[in-house]
Amino acid sequence: MINIVEEFGLNAGRVWNALNKCGPLSENKLMEETSLRKNELSAAVGWLSRENKIRKDGELFRLDETNLTIKIGSNAGKIWELLVSIDEEVNSNNISKLLQIDIKDTYSALGWLAREGKIEFKKGK
Repeated sequence: MINIVEEFGLNAGRVWNALNKCGPLSENKLMEETSLRKNELSAAVGWLSRENKIRKDGELFRLDETNLTIKIGSNAGKIWELLVSIDEEVNSNNISKLLQIDIKDTYSALGWLAREGKIEFKKGK
């Protein structure tokens, strides 16, 4: 198993650099510019949201004070409450199903929690 919290941070840096270089970008353009998959981008957005560095206006992401705290932070709180209430490892798909949170939003919240250093997130080989 590989711990990917550091990968989330590196991906957040890729998103920040792309927005800094290109200005506001849509999700698809960000994925194209950074070569990230949707879940990787979502986790990076969560990480940057926790750092108060990214906002979303309509379909465009840009560097600025975040306006994503309510949604991502709320989901992060729900995930944190779930994780501290159980004594077993769960995967992102199970978290999404248990809490009825879209998988993309789950990854954003996991990125937020990873930035806070509150989770150990692993992926299979």
